[in-house]
Amino acid sequence: MGKGDRKTAKGKRYVSSYGNARKHAVAKAGVAATATAKKSVVKAPAKKAVAKKAVAKA
Repeated sequence: MGKGDRKTAKGKRYVSSYGNARKHAVAKAGVAATATAKKSVVKAPAKKAVAKKAVAKA
């Protein structure tokens, strides 16, 4: 369990890879939440199609 072991954090650092044993640093939650809240776009409601009446043939 050392440098060559890819399942440990030390092995991940040696191989320069990331995974479950060595995760990236996550940005602050407060900053990410406010950034996504500002980008919300209000869309116009979709128009409903008018059903055509069938003409009865006599």
